[in-house]
Amino acid sequence: MTLDDLVLLFQHWLDRLVRRLRLGRAPSPGRRRLLIVQIDGLSRAVLQRALREGRMPFLRRLIERGGHQLHPMSVGLPSSTAAFQMAAMYGVPPDIPGFHYHDKRRRSDVYFPRAGDAAWVESTQAAGRRGIVTGGATYGCVFTGGADNNMFSFTMLKHPSGASLLRTLSAVVVLAWVIVKSAVISVIEIGRALLVFVAAPVQAPQGWKLLALKIGISVWVRQLFTLSAARDLYGGAPAVYVNFLDYDIFAHAWGPAHRRALRSLKSVDTSLRQLWRVTRRVSEYRYDMYVLSDHGQAHCTSFERLTGGRRLERLLFEDFLNPAGAHEVGPTRPEGRRVASGIKAVRSGRAPGLVQRFINYLEDDFPWILGELKEARERDGVRVIAAGPNAFVYFLDHDRALTLESIEERFPGLAVEISRNEAIGFLLVRTADGPLCFWRGKAYRMEELGAGPFAGRPDLDVVTRGIRDLMSMPSAGDFVIYGLEAPPGHVTFIRETGAHAGTTQEEMHTFIVSPPQVAMPEPITHPLQLYPHFVRYHDAA
Repeated sequence: MTLDDLVLLFQHWLDRLVRRLRLGRAPSPGRRRLLIVQIDGLSRAVLQRALREGRMPFLRRLIERGGHQLHPMSVGLPSSTAAFQMAAMYGVPPDIPGFHYHDKRRRSDVYFPRAGDAAWVESTQAAGRRGIVTGGATYGCVFTGGADNNMFSFTMLKHPSGASLLRTLSAVVVLAWVIVKSAVISVIEIGRALLVFVAAPVQAPQGWKLLALKIGISVWVRQLFTLSAARDLYGGAPAVYVNFLDYDIFAHAWGPAHRRALRSLKSVDTSLRQLWRVTRRVSEYRYDMYVLSDHGQAHCTSFERLTGGRRLERLLFEDFLNPAGAHEVGPTRPEGRRVASGIKAVRSGRAPGLVQRFINYLEDDFPWILGELKEARERDGVRVIAAGPNAFVYFLDHDRALTLESIEERFPGLAVEISRNEAIGFLLVRTADGPLCFWRGKAYRMEELGAGPFAGRPDLDVVTRGIRDLMSMPSAGDFVIYGLEAPPGHVTFIRETGAHAGTTQEEMHTFIVSPPQVAMPEPITHPLQLYPHFVRYHDAA
């Protein structure tokens, strides 16, 4: 038995003592309970490589000898955590076109890391729905799924939820052990980093970035999630949803197939083994453990690298939407409006030289000074948001989503011209007859996509269905622009190497590992299919 196990057993004994003093009886052992472990950002292809190369030995044994089943799964569009979890947790077709988008009806952006935005999305889109984690706990998720206890969930950034003081005190042993263990591992990692620095000082800047990510995410956060979730399992929580972020963070920074990203899977595998062992020790609670992924990632080139440092927002306004550069900007925040009012000319490009370069610098690196969110610009009633390999263009003079016919009245030929840019992949737009895709200057209807950007794709039906779903979302941009399938290869509009939210096979195709003798829906072509399966654990209570 490891030290982790001893600490958890001692905590479990303490928890039982506290329950007798104040909290009542232990949960009934009769019903089946749900444990979902999400490996954020891991595609099916990378999982299969990791299993083949021995990077996840426990998960491999679970599949090959433990009777667990590996099922392919497609996640739809956008291939993102927020859309996946809204569909899987609540069974709701999501109106979440990206990690950052604009809601015309609300007249403001939705940016998930910003406190309050995820809570608003969950309260409006999942209202009245039963979540699959009702009464349980979530770790590292965008939404709560109805959980009573949430740690590092975007929805609860302003209003964190947790248990009573007595339950908190009963967990102090676990928390103390997390601090001690993580501190020791951190010291070891720092020592290793110093040795690397001495051996290769030229690589020091990148090495320190790796060290910060490794200690912050793969040591402290993962240890906290693992041991806290294990405590919930010992306590008989009806459902636990743990989202391990390690691989996703490293893949964003270095690419989905980079050795640093792949190496992080070994730590996740260790946490999987630890949680599985706890479920075996409390077999009376009858936990079923599922392992799944919400999306994959595509290796991309930065848009700025291809355009000499120009961001997508600047290029669209300067080259397509307003080449003359004479229109004003309307920031959404009052602070920004006061600051920006005196510099409208320089923000619109009419003040060349040092001052203009300084304003460009503020826009790119310190947008909040000018009243903006990162990667978002607005001029003359047009708002552009870069959200990854995807970007949105909104024409704000209408509260509803516009069709190509309406846009052409103001900007004739705009969709064609944007799609011809060398750093642009394809552009999606609504029409009276359904979505239309512009690729390299030519328009393709949905039934023609196989002759355009998705030629040769064996999953063309999945891609087509995903595009239809995406463009049916009221909050999707009037133009939805992707850097994927561009002439130089896949392109992302923000500063990252691994990207997701798009249509590549790497992003859309993931997996779910189910317990023995559990029937899953086949084929799984959208996370909406997971909701009826998972919510049955509560129906059977």
